[in-house]
Order: sequence, then structure tokens, then C-alpha cells
Amino acid sequence: MSSFRAAGSELPFQETPIAPADGGLSRRSFIATAALASAVPLGASAAPAAARGQGRPHAPAEPDFGPNVRVFDPATPTADIQAALDAAAQQQVTSEFGTGRFAFLFKPGSYDVDAQLGYYTSVAGLGLSPDDVTVNGAVRVEGQPQPGGGDSALTNFWRSAENLAVNPTDGINWWAVSQAAPLRRVHIRGQLFLFPRQGGFSSGGFIADSVVDGQVINASQQQWLTRNSSVASWSNGVWNQVFAGVTGAPEQSFPDPPYTTLPTTPVSREKPFLYVDATGRYRVFLPALRHDTAGATWSTGHTPGSSIPIEQFFIAKPSDSVRTINKALAQGKHLLLTPGIYELTGTIKVKWAGTVVLGLGFATLTPVGGAVAMRVDDVRGVRIAGLLFDAGEAESRSLLEIGSGRGRRSDPQDPTSVQDVFFRVGGAGPGRTGTALVVNSDNVLLDHIWAWRADHGSGVGWTVNTAESGVVVNGDNVLATGLFVEHFQKYNVVWNGDHGRTIMFQNELPYDPPNQAAYRHHGVNGYAAYKVADSVRHHEGWGLGSYCFFNIDPTIHVSHSFEVPVRKDVRFHDLLTVSLNGAGVIDHVINDHGDAAQGTATVPVDVVSYPVG
Repeated sequence: MSSFRAAGSELPFQETPIAPADGGLSRRSFIATAALASAVPLGASAAPAAARGQGRPHAPAEPDFGPNVRVFDPATPTADIQAALDAAAQQQVTSEFGTGRFAFLFKPGSYDVDAQLGYYTSVAGLGLSPDDVTVNGAVRVEGQPQPGGGDSALTNFWRSAENLAVNPTDGINWWAVSQAAPLRRVHIRGQLFLFPRQGGFSSGGFIADSVVDGQVINASQQQWLTRNSSVASWSNGVWNQVFAGVTGAPEQSFPDPPYTTLPTTPVSREKPFLYVDATGRYRVFLPALRHDTAGATWSTGHTPGSSIPIEQFFIAKPSDSVRTINKALAQGKHLLLTPGIYELTGTIKVKWAGTVVLGLGFATLTPVGGAVAMRVDDVRGVRIAGLLFDAGEAESRSLLEIGSGRGRRSDPQDPTSVQDVFFRVGGAGPGRTGTALVVNSDNVLLDHIWAWRADHGSGVGWTVNTAESGVVVNGDNVLATGLFVEHFQKYNVVWNGDHGRTIMFQNELPYDPPNQAAYRHHGVNGYAAYKVADSVRHHEGWGLGSYCFFNIDPTIHVSHSFEVPVRKDVRFHDLLTVSLNGAGVIDHVINDHGDAAQGTATVPVDVVSYPVG
């Protein structure tokens, strides 16, 4: 277990052995003495090797991250860095469903480059603090040119930037994105614009553990979650702007302006990240759990947490078999998945408490033959981050399962977390699944999830890319911060566990039901976007939006987008529904409350609080 004092103080490392599912400590994932010997207190410099009696200092070997990871240091010629970034951008900016996957990693120092990010591209610093890596120029995403002129960011998915600072050349950094494009642990030393330069549409996104020195201008972003960050100010919102633990956030004012503001985030634990320590060795940092906090973890000092040497990870390549990966996991290794597409003929099995599974460059897991791509046993403290699950042509019952449902060995002080994990059904080709994500364990954090049944691309159609639900939560005490779930054919989210909470939910109902008869059940038109089971006694949500766009049959109705038991401890705040261009009708917002969302004006119907009164 890690031990720490207040942020900014020296933090002793103490590695935690990974325990088997029965909670015993008979099997270790690594040699503890070696781990402790290599641990260095945060903020301290390691003693030279000679001083430790190990002979002359020497540079540690670079890990083999495969051909799709480029690591730069300040000695790398700027022209070489820029050429690599430009080549990837040229290939990836229009490659929405392509096979390219890239991660560009910057060691501590300063770089004069312009990094434009296309699909499946990640840029990250390798410092312990975001300010250890400074990009003078830009780390940007631009809108896609549209026929007839103008830009759009509605399909700017699957890209990320984290753990670095940006000095924008003209004082403005552009980040025109929609889903699955997080900014984490970034320091923008200027303004941040979240929309295309030509003012086109953009559909939503996510910022966490970040600081923006200037104003954030939202403009056309329809929905957004900013969590545990700091901004100088925020400009505006379209339908659904949510802030949790953000210093400088606008005051609560939903629906006009449409700001939902929570002063703190009730529970948070930031995403694991790769860094290089003072000796030049790679480690993965594990931020500590926090309760009722605001602001970035690093803004007043080092992020509290612990660290794991890279030697305790199995560094997987797309050519590695499921058997090889599972053998390493069974031996107690953590798992780092390098960029690429992994075709899985079986299930990746995470059996040990405390296991870290970290993807680089949108590592993509595609099940073959109907397998479940990954399953986590009922153990505490597992961290899964930075992955894209892509459904295969043969139907899987699910793509990721957290817990077996047979038992719920968990710990609220050491929850399992699923962060920047995305699911796709269709789009790159035919795909089928019953449910994208199933959470059976108690005490799980879902922090930025996008589950998407594709509405465009290849292998798309009502009977082609089939999937009933995006997320099913059976465990108790599950918190979702940033839950994006779209286009599933029945309930998009089903919440069966008690004491669940969601901070910011974004949803579009399926575009493609062929007719009303195909999209109704038990005498009810359509399916709710967010269904809380009748047995649930405690549940709460803040800042939830659901939209319809039935482009095959615009006459389709949905009875309501939110279906919940009527109990005093089942509470919702700041909900909305929208009919996009009048293609379909949502009769009510939540249960039988709220007016119909309809008409070509695309005006939201808002409910500030439920139950009413």
C-alpha cells in the first residue's frame, strides 16, 4: 500500500504486492526487495550508481514499445520530431476507421513543435508533472472540412493528450473534438478553444486533472465534462456543460446557461501514466484515491500516489497471443498494451488484485469467434485505462466484464477503475455484442467511458451491428464520471446496483430503427436511454442528456429517455432531451415528467430536478 502526506510533500514509494482472488498473499507479482530497492521518493534525486556501490553510472535500456511508439528527448532534432508528427497527422487525420495506431512520448524538456492529432493518436509527456514537458507551439485537433465549406468536429474521435504543458504560439490551443478524445493532466498556458476554427458543430468531450491559465471557449460543444481541474473562466455552453471539482468553473445555473456545477468530485482517482524517473528508468505512476476534492492533483505539488517499475509489466505487442498475455498476467505481471490491433481468440483474464492494464496509442482489442475480450475477477484495486474494445463479427456476450457476479470482493478505499476506455460496435466492419461493458463488482469508478454502436462507417445497420445495451451495472457503489453511451438497440444503460451515481451522461438513441414496431416493448414506445431498475433504492445523477435522430423513420416515438423508480432517494438533477432536426419524438424526459422533445427547432426540454417537489 502507498503512504503519503499532503500534496507537495515528499512521497515515499511502497510497492503493493498483487494478491490472488482469495485475498491471500501467497503469490507475488514481483520480487518486493527489488521493487523497493529501485523506488525513489518523489522530488528527490537518485544517488549515482557508483555511490550505491554498483560501479559506473550507465543509461538504462529503453523498453521495447514496438514500432508505433516514438520516444523523443530534448536532444532529438526538432526537424525529426516535426517530420514524425506531420507524417502521422497526414495519415491519420482522415483515417476514421483505419488500422494505424500511434503514441508519441516526450521525455522531460522543452520542444518547439506543432502536434496535430489525427485518429488513434496519443501525445504524452514522460515527466512526473505536466510542467516537466513543455511544447512551445501546439497540441491541437482541427475540424474536418465539410462539403460546401466550413468545418465540423462531430466525428473527431479517438485521440488524446496528457501529462504535458503547452505554450500556444498565438496564445490559443485548439481542441476541436467529440467523444473519446480526452485531455488529462495538461497545462494550457493560454486559452483553450474547443470548437473548429470555422465555427462548425462539435459534440462533446472530457477534461480532467488539468489547468488552463486562460479562458476556455466552448462555443459549439453540445456537452462536456470538466473534472478536478482549474480554469481562468468558461465562456458558454450549448445544452449540457458539467463541472465537478473545478476551480474557476461557472456557478450552477442550469438550464440557462446550461451549467451543472458540483463544488467537488465525491470520489476520484486519476489515470495511471508512464513516466521516466530521475535515473532514466521507466515507471508507471498510480495516483492515489481522493474524496471530495477540487482542482488538479499536481497544481500545488506532486500528485499523491505510488509507482511501479516498468520491469513489472508485460509489454505486449499485437502479435502476442492471448495465451502469452494470460501467462504473464497469471505470473503476476501488470500489462502494458502497445499501439495496434489485437485479435483475441480468447479472453484476457485479469485475476490478481491491484493489476494495472494500460494501453498506449489506442491499443485496440477485437474478439474473434465470439469471445469476451477481457474479464476481471472479483478482486480489488484493478486499474484499466487507455483501451479501445472493437466488437468482432461473431457476437460476444460482452466486450469487458468487471467481476463475475458470483461474489463481490472489493474495497471502497481501493476501487477498481476503468478510465479512457472506449467501445465500438461496427464502423470498422461488422461487429456484434450483447453488451459492451458489464460491471458486476461493487466499488468501481467509471471515468470517461464511450460506448458507441456505430451510426456510420462499414458494417452498419439495424440487423448488422447488433448490440442491446452499452453499459450494464450490477454492482453497488459504482460512480461514473463522464458516461457517454450511444445508439444501442434497447436500453443504452441499465443500472441494477444500489447507491450508483453518475456525473454527466451523454446519449443519442439509435438512429436506425426501421419502424415503431421494431422499437417498442411491453406496450412502451422505444427504450429509455438510462434505466434504473425498479429494485434500486438509492441512485443519483447530475447533468444528463439524451437525444433522438430517427433518420430511417422520423415518425418514431420514445416514451421517455430516463426510466427510474419513484423513491425519495432516487434523485436526478439537470436533465434534458432533444429531438435533432425533428427526426422523431421523445414524449417525456423522465418517467412521465417533462414535455415532448419534438420539432425542427432542435430545442431542448429541461427538467431541473426529479422527483419534482
